[in-house]
Amino acid sequence: MSDRPNARRHRRWTIRLRLTLLYGVLFLVAGVLLLSVTYVLMAHALPFARVRPPSPPDLTRPVERPPAPAVPAPGLDLQDGLGRQRAEDLRQFLAASGLALALMTFVSAGLGWLMAGRALRPLRAITATAREISARSLHQRLDLRGPDDEIKDLADTVDGLLGRLEAAFEAQRKFVANASHELRTPLTFERSLLEVTLADPDATAAALRATCQRVLTGNRHQERLIDALLTLARGQRGLDHREDMDLASVTGSLLGPARAEAAGPRIETDLNPAPASGDPRLIERLVANLIDNALRHNTTDGQVGIWTGTHTGRPALRVTNTGPIIPAHQVDDLFQPFRRLETPRTGDGLGLGLSIVAAIAVAHNAELDARPRPEGGLDVLVRFPARHDPAGSPVSGQRVGPAK
Repeated sequence: MSDRPNARRHRRWTIRLRLTLLYGVLFLVAGVLLLSVTYVLMAHALPFARVRPPSPPDLTRPVERPPAPAVPAPGLDLQDGLGRQRAEDLRQFLAASGLALALMTFVSAGLGWLMAGRALRPLRAITATAREISARSLHQRLDLRGPDDEIKDLADTVDGLLGRLEAAFEAQRKFVANASHELRTPLTFERSLLEVTLADPDATAAALRATCQRVLTGNRHQERLIDALLTLARGQRGLDHREDMDLASVTGSLLGPARAEAAGPRIETDLNPAPASGDPRLIERLVANLIDNALRHNTTDGQVGIWTGTHTGRPALRVTNTGPIIPAHQVDDLFQPFRRLETPRTGDGLGLGLSIVAAIAVAHNAELDARPRPEGGLDVLVRFPARHDPAGSPVSGQRVGPAK
């Protein structure tokens, strides 16, 4: 049973075999056409020169010397002989040309086989390397050397795809590890708290009630974490439908609760019409997370700036805030799940707010640009595709790093 797939693989019509047959057939057809044209030219367009015999002498004319012997006039036998000779020459020419054509057809097929193998050698190398690459060896690359042709473009494209797959697998592994840690830690604490309380035979009702309240507080935190994880997964999955909306209206509806919860930072707004298209709940979550992040990681007497309008012909939302100085090389880490920076950022966030913003922006083909402010804090600009251009620009859906 194991030899049958190998035999089937050897019998398949490979590209090399098909190219070889194509080369041979093309050469044969071209040779047949050339031979046919040559034969027609020799048989009709270029006839053999006719031989005219000399005229017989005039015997009635007197001569001083003895008359030359009479030359008999050519008869039908000479004409027939010339015709037969011509037919025999054409037959020999056709036979010799056909034999040469058959021989050269086999030679051209052999040369085609060699040239096809040489041309397809990089593809065989790509196939062999791709078979060796698995989920555990995504760091390998084809790294094809050679002329800058279509095969080199294919290899470079595959290398780029492998790079993106490696980054996605690595991000998935880190995300699963961080999510497991974030969920396991409070569960372990709650279980320990319940075990210690239940192990105390003298525990009072007040102690049990206090323990239950602490467990409920932990459960609310876990519920927020699970909701954030579900929102992140939904944003990464893409959009199911789109609706027309105005970023100014969405942002304005969230400013009331934000001002009520803000203890210190001052909120300044400049809301201009910004018609966009997308999932209303996801866009509302994006705006809410940006505002929450600006308020949470701020100073007591700081400020938050919120602007909506049109930026380079596209609806946009901009949120700026004061706060601690963030190094430019750490801005990308802000948009990774559960990534903690070394800067003193206050608050009890889940570490998922800006990663959810990035996922929602990608789902809407929006361009996200985050830059650290020299005096501290962040300047985040989100540009959505216009309503008439849901696909966005070629760079849409990608997060642009901080300005250099």
